[in-house]
Amino acid sequence: MGLRHPLPTQLPFLVPPSTFWPPFTRDSIKRNRRILDSLLCERSSIICLQEFWVGNEELVNMYERRLGDAGYINFKLARTNNRGDGLLTAVHKDYFRVLNHRELLFNDIGDRVAQLLHVELVSPFSQCQSNNVRQEILIVNTHLLFPHDSSLSLVRLNQVYKILQHVESYQKENKLNHLPIILCGDWNGSKRGHVYKFLRSQGFVSSYDTVHQYTDADTQKWVSHRNHRGNICGVDFIWLLNPNRYRKLPQTSWSNLVFGMFKDLLRQASLTEKDAFAFLKADSHGDYITYSGFCGALRQLNLIGHCHGLSVEETRDLWVQADVDGNGVLDYEEFQQRIWNPTWSEQRDGIYNEVWEQVDNTEQTIGFSVENAVLFPTEVEKGMWPENYSLSDHARLTVVFSPVGMPCPSLISRPILGGSVTF
Repeated sequence: MGLRHPLPTQLPFLVPPSTFWPPFTRDSIKRNRRILDSLLCERSSIICLQEFWVGNEELVNMYERRLGDAGYINFKLARTNNRGDGLLTAVHKDYFRVLNHRELLFNDIGDRVAQLLHVELVSPFSQCQSNNVRQEILIVNTHLLFPHDSSLSLVRLNQVYKILQHVESYQKENKLNHLPIILCGDWNGSKRGHVYKFLRSQGFVSSYDTVHQYTDADTQKWVSHRNHRGNICGVDFIWLLNPNRYRKLPQTSWSNLVFGMFKDLLRQASLTEKDAFAFLKADSHGDYITYSGFCGALRQLNLIGHCHGLSVEETRDLWVQADVDGNGVLDYEEFQQRIWNPTWSEQRDGIYNEVWEQVDNTEQTIGFSVENAVLFPTEVEKGMWPENYSLSDHARLTVVFSPVGMPCPSLISRPILGGSVTF
C-alpha cells in the first residue's frame, strides 16, 4: 500500500508486490531493487509491504537506507517465532506526521501480525483548513493466514476480529471518536470468503470494487495473486471505513459468520434443513436441540475439539445467542432463526448498539471518496495473470481517494427498538 499526493486533493493507496517471493536468493536482492525503484517512482507518502524479509540484514538495510534517503520513516514488524518475514510500513515525513504506532501479535497458527499507525496530515487539504477539522487517519497493514484447509477459516476470521477490536480499543483509549480507517494488505481470501463478508458487515467498502461498480456477487471480475498452487484469485484489498458509516457490533457480525460457516458445512454434508435439525438433536429425547447435541455437531463438523477451533467460551456464547428464549434448548424455530436462516435482534437481552447521531456541526473530521483504482499488470483487471510478469506473485493496486470534510457525529448508546438485521 502507498499513499501519495499527485494532486493536492487526491490520495492514492497501493499494495505493492511481495518482497518475499520467490525464496530469498541473490536474484531476490536484484528483484527487490526493482521493487524499490517502482515504489520510489510512485512517490507514495505511505508504503506498506507484506512478506518483507526482516530476517535478512542486507535486504533490510537496503530498504531502510533507500527509503530513509527518500524521506520515509520506517516501521517493521517480524512475524512471531522467528518466521523470517513480516511487515514494513514507511511514512513520508513531508506529508504525514506519525502520532502513534502499535504492533498486534495474533499469537496463533501462522504467527501472523498487524501494524496500526495513527497519522496526521502535515499540511491540511485546501477544502478542510478549519481548525475544527480533524485530519487524522488510522491505517492497518496486515497479511492474513493462507487457508490451507477449511479448519483454518475460524483462525482467519478471528485474526480480522482481533484487528477490529484492537482498532476500537485504541480509539476509545485515546478518545478519538471518529476517524477514517484504512485496512490494507494481503487478505489471502476472495470475495466469496468469510473475511470479506465480515468486513462488509462492519461497513467497510472495497475501494477497487467501489470504483468499478462491482457488487459483492462479482467474484470473477479481477485477480491480484497467483498462489503457490498455481491458482489465480483476488486477495489484495484496500478497505475504507468512513467516520460516518454505521457499524454493527463486531461480536454480532462475528457470531453471524460462524453460524453461516456452520450452515455451509451442514449443506456440504448434503443435509436439508430438516435433516440438519435432526442431526443436531441426535441425543435429544424431544423435538429440540440440547447443548451437548449442539457441541457434538460442532465437533463432528471440526469446528471445536482442536487448537484451531472455537474455544469453550466462544461455543457457549454462540449457544446463548441461539437460545433466543433462554430455556436451555433450541426448538425448530430457534434453529431456523439463528442457524439455518440467521437474523439478529439487537434488542434481545438488553444489548445496546452504538448509534451515530449528528447533534453538533462544529467539530468535523476527514473522510474519503474513492476516485480511481488500478491494478498492475493490467491483465489482472480482466481476470488473467500474465506469464511474463516476474516482479511478484501479487499485482500492484493503486487507489485514488479524495478527502472530504465530514461532520463528526456523536456516539450515543441506546437500544435498537424493533426489527432485526438479516445477515
